[in-house]
Amino acid sequence: MYSVMGTVNMTFPLWGLVIFIVWTIAVVVSLIVVRIRHLSAGGSVKDFATPNDESLLWRLYRVQANLVENLPLYLGVVFLLTVRGVSGTAVDSLVVAYIGFRLAHSLIHIAGLNPLYRVFCLGIQFVCLVALIVLAVF
Repeated sequence: MYSVMGTVNMTFPLWGLVIFIVWTIAVVVSLIVVRIRHLSAGGSVKDFATPNDESLLWRLYRVQANLVENLPLYLGVVFLLTVRGVSGTAVDSLVVAYIGFRLAHSLIHIAGLNPLYRVFCLGIQFVCLVALIVLAVF
């Protein structure tokens, strides 16, 4: 098949997007498994929307929602970097940091650890996103 647009090599930002998407899918699959187990053990569907930080079901639901909320932000940054052809060590390092702290954020939430650790991870992620936007635009 002939393509009008040339192909784009896989870059760190694009690989980061792949990891982000695969991680989101893994969390969704985990959530489905936990929901099925919950229902099989006699749990109620009403429990799915009941805020309870002690519940793995609730924490997985929140992690999944958070991933879906943050994916468009990262996708937008990847789009800008790719369209503008911006790359380099700084971009690669920021992407690795962003994805690393994105995964850490999810794992901390799933494990039910101190929420301050999540806030720390979120702060680093936002700093990385802003820096990537600056590099993409200027």
